[in-house]
Amino acid sequence: MLRALKERLSIQGHRTMAYPDGPVVLPERFRGYPALQRDLLCDLDGTACVAACPFGALSCSENGLVLDMGKCLFCADCPASSCVGFGNDHRLAVSRREELLVQTNGEQKLAQPLSPDLRKLFGRSLKFREVSAGGCNACEADSNVLTTIGWDLGRFGIQFVASPRHADGIWVTGPVSENMREALLKTWEAIPAPKIVVACGACAIAGGPFSGSPQISLGLDTLLPVDLYIPGCPPHPATILDGLLRLQGRLT
Repeated sequence: MLRALKERLSIQGHRTMAYPDGPVVLPERFRGYPALQRDLLCDLDGTACVAACPFGALSCSENGLVLDMGKCLFCADCPASSCVGFGNDHRLAVSRREELLVQTNGEQKLAQPLSPDLRKLFGRSLKFREVSAGGCNACEADSNVLTTIGWDLGRFGIQFVASPRHADGIWVTGPVSENMREALLKTWEAIPAPKIVVACGACAIAGGPFSGSPQISLGLDTLLPVDLYIPGCPPHPATILDGLLRLQGRLT
């Protein structure tokens, strides 16, 4: 056994990334925090961009364009690319639904820590019961990546558990179809209080590409009190981890 451990240390070394103590390495094609074209009023060009988005993520206001990250799928070939660009900032998670609205000259919002009493409970140990409420498995896959050796979510005391009785909160992916609504609510009821809710991905936040269908919810926050919104389709593991660490008060 000792020989095997020695070989593993000498050959494989330490595989877990340094983040959050060091920078996170993101791929060149990563699409992060969006940027709207400055000084573009909702004239002919602006309304054309609004109409171009098939998911209704863009709208007009008296101050110009507004992009709803809760509805945005961060398309690789954005049909409204003349108005919208994407940077490499992975910090997308927020605490309130309205903070997902990006305006031309608006301030970027970040997820806030839990209240002091909840942070005292969950700051060092936070367990989630994941519910895939009609999802395609993309958000589930990127959430699961965090449990691998490269990310090692467990080093922060955060884990996914098999039973809601062992959980501190519920982790929801998917658009909450009618067939999953009852299962979701029963899982929520089975988690002991106090408990928290995380909406992971565009589907859970606002229905994603299925928005408007009578077979899905209008958003998880119409059913449960959401504490953390993580946008994306799917969210990058770095985005998910950033939101969780801010929720615990580990990042400022």
